[in-house]
Amino acid sequence: MNNSLNKCSANETAACCCVDIGTVMDNADCSASWIKQYADRQQAQQALAELTQKARAAESEPCLITSRFEEDANGVWLGADFTFCCQAEAMIFQLGLR
Repeated sequence: MNNSLNKCSANETAACCCVDIGTVMDNADCSASWIKQYADRQQAQQALAELTQKARAAESEPCLITSRFEEDANGVWLGADFTFCCQAEAMIFQLGLR
């Protein structure tokens, strides 16, 4: 069992595949972004409302949401940025979008 520990930056144990959560989440990235094109502004606004609802479900403190709409010949682009108080909430939100 001389080489039972992997040589990486994570502190792993020989008994299982355990990693310190601080290795995975360092709370440096608390934001999530969304960019998608919709047929018209009404669909884009409806999508923003649904995204906002999902963000509110994941937040423990108010999430900062900024959005923008850009029209072109093919429809309306929705861009939205969601800034949460911690990285775990941002990840929960992102996983909920899958």
